[in-house]
Amino acid sequence: MGPDKHDVRAGGRRGILTAAVTVVCAATVLAAPGTAFAAPSPTPSPSSSPSASVTLPPDKDLEAVQEKLDDLYHDAAVATDAYNAAEEAAEKQSAEIVDLAKKIVKGQQKLDGLKARAGRAAAAQYRTGGLPDSAKLLLSDNPSQFLDGAGRVLQGERATKGLISELTQTQQDLKQYAADAADQWNRLEAGRRAKAAAKKKITQRIAAAEKLQSTLEKKQKQRLAELEREAAYKAQTAWLDTGILDEIHSKASAAGGKAVAFATAQIGKPYVWGAEGPDSYDCSGLTSQAWASAGRPIPRTSQEQWKQLKHVDVKDMRPGDLIIYFDDASHVAMYVGDGAIIQAPRPGRTVSIGGAGTMPILGVVRPDA
Repeated sequence: MGPDKHDVRAGGRRGILTAAVTVVCAATVLAAPGTAFAAPSPTPSPSSSPSASVTLPPDKDLEAVQEKLDDLYHDAAVATDAYNAAEEAAEKQSAEIVDLAKKIVKGQQKLDGLKARAGRAAAAQYRTGGLPDSAKLLLSDNPSQFLDGAGRVLQGERATKGLISELTQTQQDLKQYAADAADQWNRLEAGRRAKAAAKKKITQRIAAAEKLQSTLEKKQKQRLAELEREAAYKAQTAWLDTGILDEIHSKASAAGGKAVAFATAQIGKPYVWGAEGPDSYDCSGLTSQAWASAGRPIPRTSQEQWKQLKHVDVKDMRPGDLIIYFDDASHVAMYVGDGAIIQAPRPGRTVSIGGAGTMPILGVVRPDA
């Protein structure tokens, strides 16, 4: 059974998740409802720190930088979802092509056998052809034997009709298999192009973000990090101040507990776009593998997780459920209880604990509904 609000606050089961939550709380990401916002200590000014090599620009300028970075990483996340979807589709299409190829080979073998049977039947009919049945009856020394033979001929005619029907159906099946294989191949090629385009966009956006960050001085980077923590703190505090945790009391299911345990064990591993473990993950790679480890395979991408899995109200969510973020469902994290999530955030970050309300919530889905 995975942790929930009451488990986290109760003595006993602590472990790595509790330790991680404690660290995050200390960093003011998980704020208690009603706690006043307290910004981190201000960066010393150049006058109070003679060794400072740069005069910090106004916060509004760094906030503009942060907004640009957020946009770039968001675009990269959307492209990553597209890349993962194309990769997943390619795997299915490749498997379908292999399956169709096997059907074509098997169907061709069947068709060859049917043609051979039809050829033997035609040869036998040719050898016994010529006279009509009435003449054969008149010329027969044993009319009774002839009539028995005529019955067998009738059975043979019926069998021949069945053979022709089966042969025709097999030919139609082969034609359809070939058409399906061609269609899957065309889709596979289109998917490869989409995957290549998505990869190009991902690398471009990440490179642009890294280039922008590289232009900042050390103190600017530190202040930028502070601004990011402040924004996360404010968002989480506002979310908790709604009283949402007073409504969330559900405990994890057995499968949900396993998924949470898996995700918790990945804390500290780096974010890598397109990665599904075991050494690195992207956001949906983490959630999909966590639930696969719990015996419940789910869609690979955050957008498909949002489309295909059962939606539940935020107040009804329980540890193991997935929170989908942003209007385009471009990010996903796992709820672990007490207002916290485990997520693979973005390039340059690691799998970590965060506040569930630090990003705009689109909705919550339950893999084991």
